[in-house]
Formats: sequence, structure tokens, C-alpha cells
Amino acid sequence: MKRVLVTGAGGSPATNFVRSLRAAPEPVHLAGTDADPYLLLRAETDSRHLVPPAGDPDYLDVLNALIEREGIGLVHAQNDAEVAFLSEHRDRVAARLFLPARATVRACQDKFRSFEVWRAAGLPVPGTVLLRSIDDLQAAFERFGGALWLRATSGAGGKGALAVQDYETARSWLEFQKGWGSFTAAELLEPDSITWMSVWHDGRLVVAQGRRRLYWELSRVSPSGVTGVTGAGVTIADPALDEIARAAVLAIDPEPHGLFGVDLTYDRDGVPNPTEINVGRFFTTHQFFTALGVNLPWAYLKLAYGEPPPPFPRPLNPAPSGMVWVRGVDFEPVLATTAEVDGHLAALEELRRTLQR
Repeated sequence: MKRVLVTGAGGSPATNFVRSLRAAPEPVHLAGTDADPYLLLRAETDSRHLVPPAGDPDYLDVLNALIEREGIGLVHAQNDAEVAFLSEHRDRVAARLFLPARATVRACQDKFRSFEVWRAAGLPVPGTVLLRSIDDLQAAFERFGGALWLRATSGAGGKGALAVQDYETARSWLEFQKGWGSFTAAELLEPDSITWMSVWHDGRLVVAQGRRRLYWELSRVSPSGVTGVTGAGVTIADPALDEIARAAVLAIDPEPHGLFGVDLTYDRDGVPNPTEINVGRFFTTHQFFTALGVNLPWAYLKLAYGEPPPPFPRPLNPAPSGMVWVRGVDFEPVLATTAEVDGHLAALEELRRTLQR
């Protein structure tokens, strides 16, 4: 039996990973770690262990002790901090990892660095500047017009993101976030965004699936409306998206190995622009694909152990299009079709017409 240690096991991304492996055709022993004693209690793994935060002087020693105690063969991290730490210290981890090269992880976790690579490669990207000073902010407004998208160069969940319409709001936000030197300003794109989740092995694309975000959960509690928590998403198959997302990965690393979740946002011409790559981990709601018969964590696990992945109907977008995954706090996720959603909208319109007669 394969024995896997899942870090950040009390979080939603790790829970989607665990539930996907529970649905795999072979049993897997799952040990979970978390640095938060309360979140740890939510972990759905076979065992739970509290660990120090990544970067703590004792983190690696504690992790390796648990690896030995549990007989772990693979360590999988589902948060950026631990992906970064394990990548940098991969030679000292006492179990296998399935990660891209160190330089690739560093580049993907720096959003401005990724932008520079994509711009040099000729990919469609929003105009972006690094904000080191007030002069840079003033120049960004002059260059991009009266609206900017501010965000931190690292971090997940829309960290520090805010759409601003005037200089004073932008300056105040950067001062509040202590963001000079670690924030960018970009031209404002359209609200629609998409994720292209892909698994690679030694430079070969094994499988990839597109998912368009329909709305952000809890968007009303975020100043930017972006929470990093997808409320509903729908599967799509778009050759133009596939081409741009694949090119975004290969521009960063010509020999990709591991997990690359490309986030893209549409511009005014309807072209998806890559904005970041979540590297070394799955995007939060990947159980969505598992429910559709596309178990990416199982493919990832098989590849990590040097075994052939399970067969998919096709490497690009093997899940049926038009399937919707709806989720929220304290709710079990719901799988539906766009036709079902459209049926409810049509029923409401018919009722309104009836009432107006």
C-alpha cells in the first residue's frame, strides 16, 4: 500500500486531495500534518500530526521523524509555503517528492517574475509594473489609465488584491499593506477567469483540464471581490485556452515535471491572459474533476511512484464540458449541469411572464 503524507491537511485544498485518493481504485494510507491545531482536527487523513510552520528551525526534523514513524513514501504539500520550503530543501526530505525544478518553483511563486517571462515569450499578458515607489504608481496610472489592479507578487487567495480607480486609494492601500517593492500594478482585465490544471512528467503533458470560475465564494467580504475561494466552476474545453496555458508553462520550464495550475483572466478581446501558475500543488476544488471520473491526484500519485498513470479518454480536457461544481462553507459540494441551472432561470422567467398577464 502506498503511504502518503499530506501537509496542510486541515485545509480545503488538502481535503479535496484526500477525498480524491479515497476514490482511487487502490487503497492509500494517508498521514496528515498541519501547523494549526484547530485546522488539524478537520483533516480527513488516517492519522493527524501537529507540526511547526514551514521555515521553523524544527520543521524538517519533525517532518522527517513523522516520515520514518509512518513509513511514508511520498510527501505532498497543498499550500505554497510548504511547496516552497520542500522544494528548496528537497535533498533533505526523507521521502520522495514530485515537484518541478527549484528554479521553476521560485519563478512560479513570484508573479512579477512570471509576467516578465511570459512577456518575453510573446504571450498575451496584462501590462504590469513593479511598484517600488510613488513615482512607479504615478507612472502606472499614466500608462494604464484610470483603473489599476494591485496585488502582491507572492501568496495565494487574492493576497492584497484590489481594483483601484484613483491615485489616493491606491497609495493608501499600498501603505496599509506595506506593499512597496512587493506589489504590482496591472491594467484591469475583465472579471472572467479560468484555471487550467495540468500534470506533467519529464517534459510530457500527461493530462490537463480547463475550468471556468463562475463566481467567488464570500466575495462580499473582500475589498477586491476576490477571495481565492471558488463558489462555482464549470468545465470547459477551449483549444485557444489549451494553447496559451501550455505555452505559459513551457515558457517558465521547457521540461515541466509535476503540477502546474495556470490561472488566466480574459482581456477585452476575449483572449485569456496568464496571470500566475500555482505550482507543485492542485487548485483547491480539484475534487470536482474526480467526481467526473478524472482523478488527477491518482494520476499524480502513480507518476510519483514511477508507475503509468490511469488511462484518460484524452489528455486535453477529458472531463465532459458544461458540468458545474457548486460549493460553500458547511455545504457538501453539488455536481450539476449548466442545463439544470438554465432550467431554473427559464422557470423564473416563465413565472414572471405569468404574473404580468
